[in-house]
Amino acid sequence: MSGDRATRRIELTLHRPWYALHWGVRPTLVIAERGQPAQWGIGTWQVPADEPVRVGVYLFNRVWRFGQAEFDLEPQHPPALVYRAPALPFLPGRLRTPQAPTAP
Repeated sequence: MSGDRATRRIELTLHRPWYALHWGVRPTLVIAERGQPAQWGIGTWQVPADEPVRVGVYLFNRVWRFGQAEFDLEPQHPPALVYRAPALPFLPGRLRTPQAPTAP
């Protein structure tokens, strides 16, 4: 990011399934077409504050990519996303804004 552009931080939570047919796989985060290695759990990332940005996540197991999911993050979206990896190594993942708690 350029030093003179307004930026904001987003929180990204990366969930792996508790059971899965893939081991030792780590996620790769793609923000504005730049891939970055990531780790499971919660992390924060810097994105432009005043323009939309495409956020994507995929998994790679040395043979093929899988679990791909993308989200077009707009400036008015909340600054948090949740990625859920698939249990099987040929399914897509899910990348969404967190669900708001429902009132009883």
